Amino acid sequence: MRATLRSQGRDSAARVLENGPAALLELESDAGADALRSAIEAHLGQTDALIGAGVPQLPALFVSDMDSTMISAECIDELADFANLKPQIAAITERAMQGELDFRAALAERVALLKGLSEGAIARCLAERIHPMQGARTLVQTLKAKGSRTVLVTGGFHQFADPVAEALGFERVVGNRLGVEGGVLTGGLVGPISDSATKKATLLEELAALGEGAHTLATGDGANDIPMMEAATYGIAFAAKPKARAAANGWIDRGDLTAVLRLLGVGESEWVKG
Repeated sequence: MRATLRSQGRDSAARVLENGPAALLELESDAGADALRSAIEAHLGQTDALIGAGVPQLPALFVSDMDSTMISAECIDELADFANLKPQIAAITERAMQGELDFRAALAERVALLKGLSEGAIARCLAERIHPMQGARTLVQTLKAKGSRTVLVTGGFHQFADPVAEALGFERVVGNRLGVEGGVLTGGLVGPISDSATKKATLLEELAALGEGAHTLATGDGANDIPMMEAATYGIAFAAKPKARAAANGWIDRGDLTAVLRLLGVGESEWVKG
């Protein structure tokens, strides 16, 4: 289905998923993307959509958040459960992802609470609690097959992100590293902090290596993903917090991560299923 709304001004377009394959909507308006977003939300309600300048193009670069985006959990919350601290730490995580707390301060506070936890809890948490989000591997592998560079960048921890990236097919990982000494967590981090600024900087660094004009895609769910999504050609908020969803030019409220492929115009016959 293709529909067009017209007035004077520049072109904008959106792919919309409504119970099946993507429909392409176009708008010519002085308000452009904002008017198209308003029209979609007013007339279609909850749906999955991607708004941009013209028909979406395959990205040369795909950068994604990990927790609650590529995996179905917040790693630090699940790890905290092994220290009987999950409710306390999860409450801080939720407020940070909503953009109500400074991310760095919230991260330091949560990590400090894990001091003394056995390093073995990380392996147990990975095995028992950390699972790919539905469609995650198909999304990553399909984009790789079509020539995209794939990068996982997280405010979480390498101890989780490295095996997740290997399982899904990401080519680079950027994240924090939990301090461990004598087989227990120190309550601190080792090395530079990975936060919202790091996520944006990673996207821009990778983009500079690809050259001018390359299209980029970023996915995330929380407030600390906003700068990265805003810097990308296509910033898609997946099952996201309100602030992240409002800042993105694409959103997935109903589908799994394969909806990203449909929004980009990649049909199921082209998917590399994992």
